[in-house]
Amino acid sequence: MSLNLKIALAGEGGQGVQSVAEIITEAAYQAGFQALYIPNFGVEQRGGVSVAFVQVSSEPVSAPKFTTGDIVVALSHRAVERVRQYVGEKTLLVYEAGLEDDVRQVYGERQRRLAVPALAIAQEEMHPRVFNVIILGVLVGVTGFLERRDVEQALERQFGHKFAQDPDLRELNYRALERGYEIGRENL
Repeated sequence: MSLNLKIALAGEGGQGVQSVAEIITEAAYQAGFQALYIPNFGVEQRGGVSVAFVQVSSEPVSAPKFTTGDIVVALSHRAVERVRQYVGEKTLLVYEAGLEDDVRQVYGERQRRLAVPALAIAQEEMHPRVFNVIILGVLVGVTGFLERRDVEQALERQFGHKFAQDPDLRELNYRALERGYEIGRENL
């Protein structure tokens, strides 16, 4: 399978953007792809916009940062504007559904997009802590290049220490991953 996928994710510090990027990168690497991730935050780390760049390829990747993404994810009001520079004509913009007005104002109506009600799903069906794992599932579903077992193994490596302290978190995260995956597959 030939692949060259560029993903930029942005959200407020603490929303789990960096964790999602790390999990995708780890799962892709374990699946045999070349994968690089670079975080982009400075003073923004706490309470500011946090951006992560992920590049996955079947060929060697020279640098994870890029000018135009294949998929760009915005999870907060400020992130919608912050990732604008990485959105091109063919980019799929994935965003929290509650940001519809912001997205329309910044991007108009022509942009390819997928609104994901991740926050509502997390709050109503699960727990707000798994908001980012729902987004992870959406990305896995939309891209279709990763096996779920690779993603679950990467999830275990990222959060295994938390799962050991609270075993209910494992089931919660796996449900969030599955729910996001279903949304992503429906919109592939």
